[in-house]
Amino acid sequence: MATTPPVIQTKITSDPVKLPLMPLLVAVALGVVVATVAVGGVVYYLLRSGKVPIRATAAPPAPVIVSTKTHLVVLEPLLANLADSSGSAYLRLGLTLQVADPVAEKVKESKEAEAKPAEKDADAGVRDTALTILGRETSEQLLAPEGKEKLKKELKAALVERNPEIKVTDLFITEFLVQR
Repeated sequence: MATTPPVIQTKITSDPVKLPLMPLLVAVALGVVVATVAVGGVVYYLLRSGKVPIRATAAPPAPVIVSTKTHLVVLEPLLANLADSSGSAYLRLGLTLQVADPVAEKVKESKEAEAKPAEKDADAGVRDTALTILGRETSEQLLAPEGKEKLKKELKAALVERNPEIKVTDLFITEFLVQR
């Protein structure tokens, strides 16, 4: 007598197993970061130790920079009539110029002595240029908050344009008096 085994019915579910997504993403991102740092560290070590030679491409030569030496030229104070409608306003202005000189390898004392009279001639050109610019200004323009800075820019631009032999790198106002 054969008995048949009892049939056990099992319920088969089609629900997939749910893995936690967020910890999985964090683990993958952390693995990528660690691998990148490790590979970067190995490459850095090999390059710094010289075990991996780097072929340098021919770079264009760096431009030659001529060092310049500067000196200050102090001008006598300038007295200029301003362009006010009253006609009685004037400006007393003290200027100091910073002038660039290219550095020469061999400078003789005789060349320096020859340069001094040329500087006196240039002084007249600088004074003429400054007086021309100052004669166009009014006391209101000069006493405005940006008046001195505007005047410095105009003077420097005019000196560079009209006196190119004097290489003015900067301009300092040492005295400034407006009389109305």
